[in-house]
Amino acid sequence: MADKTTPRGPNRGQSGGGRGRGRGGRDRAPREEEDELIDKLVHINRVAKVVKGGRRFSFGALVVVGDGRGRVGFGTGKAREVPEAIRKATDKAKRSMIRVPLREGRTLHHDIRGRFGAGKVFLRAAPPGTGIIAGGPMRAVFETMGVQDVVAKSIGSANPHNMVKATFEALERCVSPRGVASRRGKKIGEIVARRGDQPVTS
Repeated sequence: MADKTTPRGPNRGQSGGGRGRGRGGRDRAPREEEDELIDKLVHINRVAKVVKGGRRFSFGALVVVGDGRGRVGFGTGKAREVPEAIRKATDKAKRSMIRVPLREGRTLHHDIRGRFGAGKVFLRAAPPGTGIIAGGPMRAVFETMGVQDVVAKSIGSANPHNMVKATFEALERCVSPRGVASRRGKKIGEIVARRGDQPVTS
């Protein structure tokens, strides 16, 4: 029995140590990425459930997360305490991030409309120096995404959830000239005319 158990002990210790080192290595990379992310709390909603003996409160959080370079995501979380609800929403937002192409790293490539439920938004590209002209939830999305110049208008529901989802619906359909040119088999110069030149007709 001693001969069988003696080699098994060291092997078990080595495999456990290997798993520990591997798990630690996997944890370090996400943490480095998370340090670069910008998160903004958009809305907190308190819900009361009437139960025997009184009311039971819970909180719902809406959080937007971005890296300031074109990647952005949103998430919702619900818990008995506000910090826990924010943590759940932040984790969900990090898992659902999308990449939006930006022109010159500061604004959108083109005007676009978005809609979700009763929420309707209109996003317009803007020249340098315009700033972020948007209100409430939409401003949080652009700030975390890294947009510097944009004009946005909400023409539908004022519900923060609908506004954020409508904004993301519009951003998901935003494309760059490079993407359009690759799909159409053309050159970028044929898609976007340079300043002072006449647009190329096809």
